[in-house]
Amino acid sequence: MTAAPGLSVLIHRPGRPPARWTHGLAHLETATPITRRTAFTIGSTTKQITAHLALLAARDNLLSLTQQAHDFLPDLRVPDVTVAELVTHHSGIRDTESLLPLAGLRDLDHYTADDLITLATRQHSRAVPPGTFLYSSTNYLLLTRILQHVHQQPLDDIAHARLFEPLGMGHTRFRNDPRDVITHTASAYTPTTTGWRSTAQPAPLPGAGSLTTTPEDLSRWLTHLHHHWQNTRTVLPLDTALAYQASDHHPYLYGPGLYADPRPATRQVFHSGHEHGFSTAAHLTAAGEQIICMSNHAGIDAAALARTLTPHLTDLEPDQLPGLLTEHLAPLPPQAPCPPEPGRHHDIGSYRCADVPGTLRLTRTLDHLHLWRRGTADRLTATGGETHTGPGYTLTLHTASAHPTGFTLDLARAPALHYTRINRPDHTRAEPP
Repeated sequence: MTAAPGLSVLIHRPGRPPARWTHGLAHLETATPITRRTAFTIGSTTKQITAHLALLAARDNLLSLTQQAHDFLPDLRVPDVTVAELVTHHSGIRDTESLLPLAGLRDLDHYTADDLITLATRQHSRAVPPGTFLYSSTNYLLLTRILQHVHQQPLDDIAHARLFEPLGMGHTRFRNDPRDVITHTASAYTPTTTGWRSTAQPAPLPGAGSLTTTPEDLSRWLTHLHHHWQNTRTVLPLDTALAYQASDHHPYLYGPGLYADPRPATRQVFHSGHEHGFSTAAHLTAAGEQIICMSNHAGIDAAALARTLTPHLTDLEPDQLPGLLTEHLAPLPPQAPCPPEPGRHHDIGSYRCADVPGTLRLTRTLDHLHLWRRGTADRLTATGGETHTGPGYTLTLHTASAHPTGFTLDLARAPALHYTRINRPDHTRAEPP
C-alpha cells in the first residue's frame, strides 16, 4: 500500500458486473486504506441532489420554480431572481466564496454559510445581464435556505427522507457543520515540498458542496436518475421540469444541477466537484453507463480520470483500470512559493467596493502593479492598456493616471466588482506595506 492519498473508481454498465478500483490511503495519520465503504466529500457534484430536492418541492407545491427567490429570502437585494435561475446559475449573483480573500480572510480564518449569505445580500444587482450563465455556488446556498424554509427541516433531514433512505444510500449525508463526525469518511491532503498537508477547511457549503458519499451510493442515485430518464423518454433527464440552458462550456448545457452533452452520439449528463482537496466526477450516459471517480489527493483531478475512462467504456475490463489511470497517480511535485519581490513600493491608494467588505490597496514597483489585502500581495502582469492579470482575476484601471480613481476586478465566478479610491496616497514606502 502506497503511503499517499488516492482514489476510488466505479464503472457501471447495465447488464455487466461493475468494475471497481481503490488505491491509496483514506487517512495518512493512521495508514487506513481506501475501501469500497470509504466516503468522500464530493464538492459541486452535490448540486444535482440539491436541485432534485427543489424539483420535488415544486412537484409537491411547496414552491414554484418561477417564484421570486425574494419571497423566501427577504434580505436578498438582487431583484427579480427566480428559484429556477438559482438552480441553473442564471441569477447573476456572484460566488461569495470567491470574494472571501478580497474581504480580508486568510485560508484558515473561520467563516460560516451565514457569512457567505451575508456577502450575497450585499449585492444589489446582477453581475451579468439577465439570461447569462454565471456559475456560482452561492446560488445553491440560497436554494438550500429556500428548501429549509418550505420544509421547516434541515437539509440533511429533507434529503434523507426524500432520497437517501428510499434509494438505500446509507453512507450518504450532508455535513452542515465542520464539527460533525461521519464514520468511514476520508480526509484530503495536498503534497508539499516536505511531505503532506491536510487540506481541512473550517466551513462546508450546505447544498452546494457539503455531501459525503461513496461511489456505491452515488451509483444508486445515478441509476434512479436513469430510470426516470428512460421512463419519461425525454432528451435529457428532468428537462420537462426544468429546461437545460447554455452553460460556460460550449456545447454543454446546464439544467437541474447537471451539465449535459445533448449531442445524440455522446448524450450524457455529468458534474465534477472540487472541495478542500477532494475531487469527484460523475458521468451518466443515455445508455445508463456510469463513471464515478473520487479522490482525496489534491494533486489528482477526478474529472481528468473520468475523461480518460470514457473512450474505453465499451470494452473496459476491471483489471485494466490501474493501467489506464497510472499516469494520473503521479502528479507533478508542488512548486516552491515565489519569494516576495524586493524593491520600493510606491503607494497608489486604498480602494473600497460596495459589494465586498474591507479595503484593497494598490502599490507600484518599477515594473509591476501589486494588489494588497491584509499584508499580502499579488504581483500583477500587464496584459494591454489598463488591464492587468493576477491569480484568477483581471484588474482594469478606470484611468491611466499615476493614482487611478478606481478599478474593476473580474473574477471567474465574481465579475464586475467596482472599486473606488477612498484616499489619496501621501507617502512612499521603502518596504512592502
